[in-house]
Amino acid sequence: MLDQLRQIAIFAKTIDHGSFRGAARELDLSPSVVSHHISQLEEHLGVALIYRSTRKLALTKEGERLLASTQSLFDNVEVALSELTNSANSPTGELRLTTPSILIKSPLTDKLAAFSMEYPGIKLVIDYSDMRKDVITGGFDIAIRMEVQPTKTANTRSLFQVERRLIASTDYLKNRPKVKTPDDIATWDWIELTPVRHAKRVFRKSESKEKTIKPESHISANDAFAIYHLAQAGAGLAVVPAFLAEEGVSSGDVQHVLPEWKLDPISVYATWPSNAPKHGLINLLIDAISPNQSLR
Repeated sequence: MLDQLRQIAIFAKTIDHGSFRGAARELDLSPSVVSHHISQLEEHLGVALIYRSTRKLALTKEGERLLASTQSLFDNVEVALSELTNSANSPTGELRLTTPSILIKSPLTDKLAAFSMEYPGIKLVIDYSDMRKDVITGGFDIAIRMEVQPTKTANTRSLFQVERRLIASTDYLKNRPKVKTPDDIATWDWIELTPVRHAKRVFRKSESKEKTIKPESHISANDAFAIYHLAQAGAGLAVVPAFLAEEGVSSGDVQHVLPEWKLDPISVYATWPSNAPKHGLINLLIDAISPNQSLR
């Protein structure tokens, strides 16, 4: 079948050019090879397709019928190839992404929106959740993760860093004693994200001065926005991304606690299945959201 299709294509190209030599030039074959393929096709079909003369070629009735019936085939092939080319230039498909809900208000969401506008043929399905979802069992193409010290692998890409702040409401702090070190607040009311509620808190004042505390949570919740709003309402201390606290700090509802002591930033990175195509939609999205910058 493949041999016949090749021979039909050579036959059609020969008629287009009106000679074996013209078809041979375009197909990068010799005229004798072009003639040979057409002869084989005629032998296979058991009919003559072309009347040959020293000056020109003429179609037989059978040749006219074959050319007419194959023209629609070649037209369809050209349309399909054109659509594939356009698809390569304007990618299409679906991407399923899971990301921490705390990043809803970060520039990551702006970048996802910009990506969607640039590639309207790609459907984004985004799962915002602070409960970590497995990429494979969850059916996701990409997972955005947040960790202080992520492990680097071949199928991960660092995206950016998020600065963190220890905050509390102004009302909560007004009746509290002044604090100088993290030890002074170890027994205060802590509001923590459920997945990391037993994690230690490492504060740094300088390269040589570090304090680690392991507070007991007064409240734990599985949503980072809830953590912030509970702290804003006066329920205790919370460690949140700096960008989340900006509005409350500006209005005076919220204050930074121990601002001279810094917490390590959280690294935000993307991970995806190890067998994903290297130049597919996944790589396209990751390239769009991974400039080397910090979110403060």
